[in-house]
Amino acid sequence: MNPEVETIGDVTVATVHLEQLDAGNAEDFRRDMAPILQDCRKLVLDLSHVQFVDSRGCGAILSCLKHVSEAGGDLKLCQVARPVRMVFELIRLHRICEIVDTKEDALRAFRP
Repeated sequence: MNPEVETIGDVTVATVHLEQLDAGNAEDFRRDMAPILQDCRKLVLDLSHVQFVDSRGCGAILSCLKHVSEAGGDLKLCQVARPVRMVFELIRLHRICEIVDTKEDALRAFRP
């Protein structure tokens, strides 16, 4: 999977280059995110390429949230496609993880 990673100030932005985040690749996603999460407190997941997510994919995203939360940080999601956002709203993920329109909005959300 190898997400594209950039650091902007103290925020890590990971662009997920998968069309589907599901049972078939959720463990690969977790494995590939592990080194990124090592020293990360502020994480933005850019989901612009993701068009489908299932429960395992949601679980993988939640594991990222858990990791940064335990380090005293937070996770923002951006560029979420409508079908994916519908799944997030159905399981109420949007109540525990902020979803914003753009990467710039996510970076702004981290500012005090």
